[in-house]
Amino acid sequence: MSLETDIKNLVESIGLHLYDTSVVTEHGETIYRVNVIGEGGTTLDQCVEATRLISPLLDVTPPVHGEYRLEVSSPGIERKLRTLDHFRFSVGEKVKMTLQDKTKLRGELKSVDEGSIVIETEEGEREVAFSDIVKASTFFEW
Repeated sequence: MSLETDIKNLVESIGLHLYDTSVVTEHGETIYRVNVIGEGGTTLDQCVEATRLISPLLDVTPPVHGEYRLEVSSPGIERKLRTLDHFRFSVGEKVKMTLQDKTKLRGELKSVDEGSIVIETEEGEREVAFSDIVKASTFFEW
């Protein structure tokens, strides 16, 4: 099994979903970021619990060479959508996307199946093939 699969299994054991992992460098510090998402949001207590579960695993299987800091958090209210699971976690939210033909769409994400998503725009409902999406993210209207 891979490290990401092990992390996924751990966070699912406490009712969360693994959204994404990444390694970033900020201010000269390496950070291993684990983004988790729960039904109806993610609490600070859930992030703390996930950190307690993941940390011992990373002591045995470090995600990077050298020193790093583990950061477990929600992916945020405005986040990139790169996988079908990201879209599934975002049904009911506002999304914006750019398609391969440069078309830009904004609206509410209505549904996701194995190869396409349905978005409700001002012009009406539109089904889009996942493979046609170049860039997508959730957004919040302030």
